[in-house]
Amino acid sequence: MKKLAFLTVALFFTLNALAQTGVTIDPSLTESPVTLKTFSGSISGSLVVPQNVSGKIPVVLIIGDAGAVDRDGNDPKAGLTANTYKLLANDLGKKGIATLRYDKRLVGQSVTTTKESELRIDDYGDDAISLINLLNDDQRFSKIILFGHGEGSIVSMIAIADMPIKAFISAEGAGDPADKLLMDRMKTKPKFLGDEFKTILDSMRKGKTTDNIDPLLYTVVKPSTEHFIMSWCRCIPQKGIKKIKVPVLIVQGSTDLLISGDQADKLKKAKSDATLLVINNMNHILKDAPADPDQNMATYSKPDMPLKPEFVTGIVDFINKVK
Repeated sequence: MKKLAFLTVALFFTLNALAQTGVTIDPSLTESPVTLKTFSGSISGSLVVPQNVSGKIPVVLIIGDAGAVDRDGNDPKAGLTANTYKLLANDLGKKGIATLRYDKRLVGQSVTTTKESELRIDDYGDDAISLINLLNDDQRFSKIILFGHGEGSIVSMIAIADMPIKAFISAEGAGDPADKLLMDRMKTKPKFLGDEFKTILDSMRKGKTTDNIDPLLYTVVKPSTEHFIMSWCRCIPQKGIKKIKVPVLIVQGSTDLLISGDQADKLKKAKSDATLLVINNMNHILKDAPADPDQNMATYSKPDMPLKPEFVTGIVDFINKVK
């Protein structure tokens, strides 16, 4: 038993060490810790600002994807150590663009009295709003751009209303509501799990939870996350993006195994004046990857693998054109 416990602890520290390797913030940039007090605790993040710049500069608020994804874009327990957001902060910083990335509630160094069973997607929206206000009060910045990745896309749509935002970037964001996305993903699971999940979703639509859930479904839904999923399912991305009045860039990778290209098409159809940037051979974590599932997923544990260059160039060009 002691040997097993030792191995478990060793694995934990190995994964966390891996998550922190591979990316060093460029010497031309300054990375500073940010702590924002909220009603339920505090949000912890990292602000990266280019040195030796004259005048005000743009700043991007990076809003992360679903799950226990931290400020760097990692979730070691889920095998995700890609450093996506830290890489993005570094790449944008070298182009003269500041970034703020942060740990979500219940993740990393962010502290909250909110329990997992009490969490709603609007809570993430509230946190983003607080961080927008923080950046807006900072006289170093000329304009604020929201960057929402995956689930962060819909969180951005929740937060953006009536806020001093100059542009919005949706990267690998869904066009369909969560319940449809989740049901589509269940098609790769055994039929009995798909049937059970459909029953759970049907109950959720009636505002009811399910106490006894097969543990095999816990990566998708568990008793403590049902209320969050209910709140997420009520969000309609196509309606949300249609209401946005600032310039919008929709970014979609052709080899994203989680969010298919038709999702970006739906967002573009809902927001006809948005710019759609489709990047060949880019996967969900914004890296170069083939369509082959095994090779694609292998990039998720490569912390030093760079972001797709066309992606960085595309969003830099978009940001620089924003008034």
